[in-house]
Amino acid sequence: MGQKITVRARPGVATDTRIFDFDRSLTGMGIERYRSADDVVASRPPDVLAGRLFALGATSVTVYSSAIAVQAPAAQWSELEANVVFAIEHLFEYYGDDAGWSPEALGQGASE
Repeated sequence: MGQKITVRARPGVATDTRIFDFDRSLTGMGIERYRSADDVVASRPPDVLAGRLFALGATSVTVYSSAIAVQAPAAQWSELEANVVFAIEHLFEYYGDDAGWSPEALGQGASE
């Protein structure tokens, strides 16, 4: 099932950007940039997370070690931030091809 990730959200310099810091490294010292969902082509943890964030409404995702910069329309952040935190927190819970990951599969919504 995996361990829950501890996440802290903070605003970026631009109003359409949030930065999420967490308690483990996803990429080591490599930077992974995803400009769209089409850039997600593998199944490593940063790829899986980027795909989930695009499905939530992100327009760009950059993962570096233990931080993620996520861009999305500024007007959507009031709802989107809690969903992004939830997706990061539960990345390693129910991870794998047969996991059936989703807020519904976990038995709760992102706002709970």
